[in-house]
Amino acid sequence: MIYNNILLTVKNEANIDTVRELLVEQATLSRAEPGCARFEVYHSREDRSLFILVEQWESQEHLDVHRQAKSCVEVYAPKVLPLVNRVPHPSDRIL
Repeated sequence: MIYNNILLTVKNEANIDTVRELLVEQATLSRAEPGCARFEVYHSREDRSLFILVEQWESQEHLDVHRQAKSCVEVYAPKVLPLVNRVPHPSDRIL
């Protein structure tokens, strides 16, 4: 299992609602992809510019296919990434 957690900080407060809408679209598309066991989007209550993506993929191959899918190449990469600072946290599940 592949666990991928990503912190996204919106660069300009005026774009928070736009990023939120785009992440909902991306998550909806991603959840329908083969090998997606979990794809959740969290919006911080403490820092409204912060979003957290929690992803779980059945294999590295599924994650690689996801990175070439519509959710990434038509939504995430061209529309979300220019508006945020991204910090990925590939993780190991310990419990």
